[in-house]
Amino acid sequence: MSVALRTRIQEELDRLKAEGLYISPKVLEAPQEPVTRVAGREVVNLASNNYLGFANHPYLKEKARAYLEEWGAGSGAVRTIAGTFTYHVELEEALARFKGTESALVLQSGFTANQGVLGALLQEKDLVFSDELNHASIIDGLRLTKATRLVYRHADVEHLEQLLKAHDTEGLKLIVTDGVFSMDGDIAPLDRIVPLAKTYGAVVYVDDAHGSGVLGHMGKGTVHHFGFHEDPEVIQVATLSKAWAVIGGYAAGAKALKELLINKARPFLFSTSHPPAVVGALLGALELIQKEPERVERLWENTRYFKKELHRLGFDTMGSQTPITPVLFGEARAAFEASRMLLEEGVFAVGIGFPTVPRGRARIRNIVTAAHTKEMLDKALEAYQKVGRAFGIL
Repeated sequence: MSVALRTRIQEELDRLKAEGLYISPKVLEAPQEPVTRVAGREVVNLASNNYLGFANHPYLKEKARAYLEEWGAGSGAVRTIAGTFTYHVELEEALARFKGTESALVLQSGFTANQGVLGALLQEKDLVFSDELNHASIIDGLRLTKATRLVYRHADVEHLEQLLKAHDTEGLKLIVTDGVFSMDGDIAPLDRIVPLAKTYGAVVYVDDAHGSGVLGHMGKGTVHHFGFHEDPEVIQVATLSKAWAVIGGYAAGAKALKELLINKARPFLFSTSHPPAVVGALLGALELIQKEPERVERLWENTRYFKKELHRLGFDTMGSQTPITPVLFGEARAAFEASRMLLEEGVFAVGIGFPTVPRGRARIRNIVTAAHTKEMLDKALEAYQKVGRAFGIL
């Protein structure tokens, strides 16, 4: 006799609760700012991806209103039927100019961008070499293809070369990596991966969700940071929902890649296009970073200060190289309880456990932004010191 739906759901919920992995998202009661309101109290916000402080910026809101008034509430169609407007073209041209690539194509989200590009590009005889800590959207995107997937140890270029030497194909060889890894905050060694790819006839694919707006001149991304942005054999995919503070994803690279995606990327083909207000806000973000490039430097100043002080207190930040700053607590229960205690101290920072990160590597992930002040960060550090002592970490 088959299991009842309610039984299946309840059993799974009970298991998650028993293992300390049950998630109940906090509700923000004020805009996404460096100080927001959660559970009725003002808190220093270390939980968002609002790297450049754009999420509630007046200029983005002004641009969104203008595009809403001119073009309406929605696009009303998928891109390939009647859903491509001049504002979509405007955004893609602006992205390509900013990234220094031949072209860019906007998709509905960063997650679907990976699914769309990998699905359009890969065929049955292709080989994919994928970093073991790649984002879930890459993993799911690869599962939807018929390519053979080989996983190399995280950021281990020697292991990657061993796999490249041991496996060859008449099809495409694709090395896939995050630019910045979303849970550990380290940077993919593209300075070694890209030359290695050329030696073995492979193409490099970079998901730059957490590098876009953060690394490179004016936040042009990890590929730009390493100087490979004009290389047509390097594919860049990223989100528009983190540093750029709105929603969407994009692929940047050769013009022929854009043509292929328009014809084969299933999320592009079968999802309604971005509404005008979203595109207006995104154009505003791209304009603003070019007017105020110092935001990127403020982001890094805050990052360096926060990491230095956490290290001084005695916390393990797990080798992070970017504004993503994990603090290791070990087990999920401990990370979740530490997060609860921090909230009581006026700091909003979320515990992350399995399956998002490996068992025994649960942490609180902190992200400082360009909009944080030193006083805000000092308040967070004071709270961390109290919590660390309560857990016996310090």
